[in-house]
Amino acid sequence: MDSNGFAGEGNRFDRFLDLLAKVCRIITGVSLVFLTVIFGWLVYGRYVLNSTPTWVEQVSLLLIVLITFLGAAVGIHENTHLGVSYFRELSPKPVRIICAVITNLALGGFGLVLLWTGFQLTMFKWSTEIPLIHLPEGLRAVPITICGGLMLLFCIGHLLRMARGIEDEMDLVE
Repeated sequence: MDSNGFAGEGNRFDRFLDLLAKVCRIITGVSLVFLTVIFGWLVYGRYVLNSTPTWVEQVSLLLIVLITFLGAAVGIHENTHLGVSYFRELSPKPVRIICAVITNLALGGFGLVLLWTGFQLTMFKWSTEIPLIHLPEGLRAVPITICGGLMLLFCIGHLLRMARGIEDEMDLVE
């Protein structure tokens, strides 16, 4: 434990964030398999049964949104998000640290915006029905809201790790 008493709490928070990222990876993996299966059913229904299942398009749109936004949030946690790091890599360590802090603050702010606007969109569209599958239209915005919250949490996690001195130089370069 460090002098501030944050090591134990930080380790639990880090493990919690790792668990959240793992759950997101599992959900996106299962969703991708389900997406593949329903597209197989679409092809089979269209060309073998001569009866196209119309619900596949709407369900696949929901799954694609889920896969995309949960995957983006995991990318923030694992530092695999898209970024231009050429100049940061050439910079001395203090500049890299400042760049990493600014990046995490910007991504966390973007996550907060996604969380807030995604929630508003979910509530606004909840009373409307998605055609063919009779589910609330607001379901399309739920992954946006979840992604925003996860991005915010993951960025806070990175900032806390940096404050505790856990994130090493390679994490700052990524």
